[in-house]
Amino acid sequence: MNPSSNFLDTQQVPALLDGLMALGYANDYDWVKHQCNFSKNETQAQLRLPITIGLNDGAVDLQHQVKYLMLLVQTGSAALGVFEGEKCIDHKVFSAYMVRKKQGKSQLKHLKTKGKSRAGSRVRLAKTLEFFEHINQRLTRYNEENEFDRIAFSCSKILMPYLFKSKVPTPFDKKDERIYRIPKHLHQPTFEVMLGMQRFLNKGELIFDPEKNAELAELITRI
Repeated sequence: MNPSSNFLDTQQVPALLDGLMALGYANDYDWVKHQCNFSKNETQAQLRLPITIGLNDGAVDLQHQVKYLMLLVQTGSAALGVFEGEKCIDHKVFSAYMVRKKQGKSQLKHLKTKGKSRAGSRVRLAKTLEFFEHINQRLTRYNEENEFDRIAFSCSKILMPYLFKSKVPTPFDKKDERIYRIPKHLHQPTFEVMLGMQRFLNKGELIFDPEKNAELAELITRI
């Protein structure tokens, strides 16, 4: 049997952590992935913590209200949101004319092969640059108005240079330690897609092989 995913509500996570400690599992917390890696003898398990949960000296801190920024970017659209706990405080969706109509290909990919000589290409490139300037202007406002614990981030690789080298600077570095790269495939960003991603991030996800770890499978049934 392959490892399976078990999704947990925020309220179930402390009981799971207590149960794993009682069973003698060693716990190594990975800040970048916001994930606990458990091991005991030959068995292993990973728990992706809800983004709404903070850790204080390795212990779950349910008193701290986690505030985070979400930034989702794909070709032609972006969704930004400010979240505190499980509430969306503010959001903004941007769109841009970045796709060549007949070929259906991103203007940025086209630039790598055939340049930007045509008038339509120049218009699309200008819209692309403006798109990232608007994103960074909104990010700057959010950054000035809030103190974020984490930055939940998903951006296609080809767009990264345009985001972080925009004429309007991004208010955080691409190596900012608060960045949490969302471990889920991103559909074209809309407000509804962002809320779906929020629901995913608000859940804990325990990954283990129940065939090799019967005691953990039994623990899950009691939580």
